[in-house]
Amino acid sequence: MGTYALPDMPYDYAALEPAITGQILELHHAKHHAAYVKGANDTLEQIAEARDKDQITPTSLVGLEKTFAFNLSGHVLHSIFWQNLSPDGGDRPDGALADAIDEHFGGFEQFKKQLTVATASVQGSGWGVLAWEPLGKRLIIEQVYDHHGNVGQGSTPLLVFDAWEHAYYLQYKNVRPDYVTKLWGLVNWDDVTARYTAATSA
Repeated sequence: MGTYALPDMPYDYAALEPAITGQILELHHAKHHAAYVKGANDTLEQIAEARDKDQITPTSLVGLEKTFAFNLSGHVLHSIFWQNLSPDGGDRPDGALADAIDEHFGGFEQFKKQLTVATASVQGSGWGVLAWEPLGKRLIIEQVYDHHGNVGQGSTPLLVFDAWEHAYYLQYKNVRPDYVTKLWGLVNWDDVTARYTAATSA
């Protein structure tokens, strides 16, 4: 049976300073993200064990499925997040992605403001996400609560901003908007564009 693995970081932990300190990035990746990977693997084992022992019941399965979704979605979103950021990031996209942003949001500044507000105003823990929504064939911005509140929408995340306190609190305290503002200077638009191309070609 296949298992999930913590991906290597595409840069050193200190590479995103001063926007994100090396201490925060190491804790975020090596502790929090690693915990989601372990949680997903452990829950798969628990589901398989319950199945083998013929102990699958509505009560047990609901809890296990919810735990699996939480951990797997945390793993997926964090894996995208690391690739979405770069020490050489910032500025804005061009080409087809820029055209799509203009079409669906009325311009880059309007898009930037909407994603900033979506990320900064997530209630509790969650994410601000730029996604491709295949049914309407359009870009949308989502607020994802915890990790897996929007699965039914079937959208593909392209750019994700982590709004959980563990992503910023040691550095920015309770001023989440300051942290979100700094993220814009790290966005790896080459990665976001590649995800857009793959999603729209699927």
